[in-house]
Amino acid sequence: MRMNKRDFVAIALVVALSLVGFLLFGRTGEKGKEVVIRSDGRLVGTYPLSENRELTVTLGSGKNTIVIRDGGVSVSDADCPDKYCVKQGVISRSGESLICLPHRLAVEITDGSEPDGTAR
Repeated sequence: MRMNKRDFVAIALVVALSLVGFLLFGRTGEKGKEVVIRSDGRLVGTYPLSENRELTVTLGSGKNTIVIRDGGVSVSDADCPDKYCVKQGVISRSGESLICLPHRLAVEITDGSEPDGTAR
């Protein structure tokens, strides 16, 4: 089975429409206002996204360096083996989160109106 010119045009059209859809609708979350850091479900701290800062969170299982800068947050360093939390990059929208499974750490962006408690 050989592909002809129409097949390539159809594939290019589907890819282009998918890309446009992602760019228009892929990031629906509002710009976040706070960073909520939890370890093992317990609140470590809540920080405004509007203030640049660098935090080192030391837990029994390890250490993570969290950077809040220019309305976004990232994990810049971690002593976990896979460093997946570092590779996740910068987040800035409500509902987005960074997770470090080995350290049981969660960094979440909220709009400031969500409760700090965790349902069990």
